[in-house]
Amino acid sequence: MTDTKARPSFATESRNLRDLFLLRNIGIVGQLAIIAFAHTQLGLELPLLPLAAVIAVLGLWNLLTWLRLQNPRPVSQLEFFVQVVADVAALTGLLYFTGGATNPFAWVYLMPLMILTINLPRCYAWSMAAIAIAAYSSLMAWYVPLPLPGTHMQHDSGFSLHIFGMWFGFVLSAVLMVHFVSHMARNLRERDRQLAAAREKSLRDERLIALGTLAAGAAHELGTPLGTMAILTKELLNDYPSEIDPELHDQLEILHGQNQRCKDALSVISASSGITQAVAGGPQELVTFLTDLVMQWQSHRPDVAVELDIMDGARGKRILADETLRQAITSILDNAADASPDIVTFQARWDSCELLLRILDRGEGLHPAISDTIGDAQVSTKEHGLGLGLFLAHGAIQRLGGEVQLFDRSGGGVCTEIRLPLCTGQAT
Repeated sequence: MTDTKARPSFATESRNLRDLFLLRNIGIVGQLAIIAFAHTQLGLELPLLPLAAVIAVLGLWNLLTWLRLQNPRPVSQLEFFVQVVADVAALTGLLYFTGGATNPFAWVYLMPLMILTINLPRCYAWSMAAIAIAAYSSLMAWYVPLPLPGTHMQHDSGFSLHIFGMWFGFVLSAVLMVHFVSHMARNLRERDRQLAAAREKSLRDERLIALGTLAAGAAHELGTPLGTMAILTKELLNDYPSEIDPELHDQLEILHGQNQRCKDALSVISASSGITQAVAGGPQELVTFLTDLVMQWQSHRPDVAVELDIMDGARGKRILADETLRQAITSILDNAADASPDIVTFQARWDSCELLLRILDRGEGLHPAISDTIGDAQVSTKEHGLGLGLFLAHGAIQRLGGEVQLFDRSGGGVCTEIRLPLCTGQAT
């Protein structure tokens, strides 16, 4: 199935076809009303059977259009063009039996031409112009004359009918143009917005790829000094056991643990010659994934208390345990701990298809300079921050089909809300 989000032009044509379907319904009702008024009030001897046949065929075509709209397959430009051609054919049939080019409603040919000019490329607009001109021109020679009541008043009646038709045409065109054409123009603006969002996503992905390349190079360069630091800290741990200097030994343990954490992170990046092998994971039981993640993070941040609030009843719920997802959530937890060193709250809720995580801190709240650019650019309010944490976290979570939002909490602090899709099917 074609993704309409990936093809915004097709999505626009589908919305325009729904508008055309509604406009055609209004047109059918209006045609029936005008025919009834002309026959009963003006006394015109109209060929009712052929007119009813044309309107019935148009109604059947509109029913098929309604069935087509139930199909999620996107509407192409050619299909939309054919739909409008069908309206022109029906209009030509109605005008043929009601005076041809002498009918005051012949101006309606401008409506489909205007719709196609706004919504489709010039080749379709010029094709419609040729069809409309040919149809209008043929009606100047071939048509069933419009019968007028009486013989001595024929000229006055014809002129009055023409004046009435022009007035009614102006009112109808003004209403339809304001409502439907403005709606179609709004559809075009929505398509432009979707294209702009797609371009922004493409630029963000390019920045992420560039950062990934730099990260792989940095991992290669940092491997040697981290290995040297690991050897030195291990030797210092042996030289200064806890019996000799307990405080120094504890500090060396922390350095050794942080060094090992860096090496573990770099090992993932170093394996990026096969990125899917390095970062991709399989489905994992949801509660196990969340508790392991928080426990692993807290082992590196033992000074921060974590208030764990995980919903009960996750039997059969699974999530894709992707390494980049672990790093993204860990990065957000680090930011919350930096803002609120005493306590961080980790909440998890879910339904049948989506996981909702909330990471709450009691810091100073969102900085005004970055509140509008979080996730779209590298920004940081930390003295030694590079601004990569939230940027990469946003990119990783969005790549997995999720989204991240940040809100100021009442009473101070920030709520980071993460929405992620859950794996379908039962856990094995």
